[in-house]
Amino acid sequence: MMPSVDDRAPWPTDDDRLAAALRGFGPLGTAAVLAVLAGNFVIAPLGAVLALAWASASRTPWRELGFVRPRSWARVAAAGVALGVPFKLAMKAVVMPLLGAPPVNQAYHYLAGNRALIPWALVTMIVVAGFGEETLFRGYMFERLGKLLGTGAAAKTATVLLTTAAFALLHYPEQGVSGVEQAVATGLVFGAIFAVTGRIWVPMVAHAAFDLTAYAIIYFNLEREVAHLVFR
Repeated sequence: MMPSVDDRAPWPTDDDRLAAALRGFGPLGTAAVLAVLAGNFVIAPLGAVLALAWASASRTPWRELGFVRPRSWARVAAAGVALGVPFKLAMKAVVMPLLGAPPVNQAYHYLAGNRALIPWALVTMIVVAGFGEETLFRGYMFERLGKLLGTGAAAKTATVLLTTAAFALLHYPEQGVSGVEQAVATGLVFGAIFAVTGRIWVPMVAHAAFDLTAYAIIYFNLEREVAHLVFR
């Protein structure tokens, strides 16, 4: 028996075709990826905003970018702070000295004791770094590479490495080799957490806590003291 008109699947609309094209890796999907990544070079949080706009236009659920409501926001905050603060202290006192990094980060030393820049610095650490970079490099890029490479163990490992490389290179123009080295460490840690959990909130809070700790060390002019805690 031939199906009736009512039983047939509806024809895809223009919006359906646009969403499908954005989710794919044809000309439009590839252009969308390049536009999202380029947004970060215009102004840092723009890449994250474009990533969320892409999710909406492509009808990709935000949960696929890691935005899943946690059972407890307090636990997320505690876990993120418990990871981010000691992670930064370990990087400053142990890892970076072993890599030969100078004790003072000249790229941000102008923040030391500068009260006028406190609001700007807090917005940068929380919105640009915590929210923006995690949304782009973990949430969005993991979704895109997951669709391209797969979600098996080898594919996730490759995704962590690729996103870490992109994240680290982003830090070179402003922070040089030391910034790249530190970004490799943070990218691997935050990327591994996201690869295992599929949740973005803990890496996001940890990233903000990491950068806020770095800012506190710089603001109170404690870089040399912390850098020489272990290695005199």
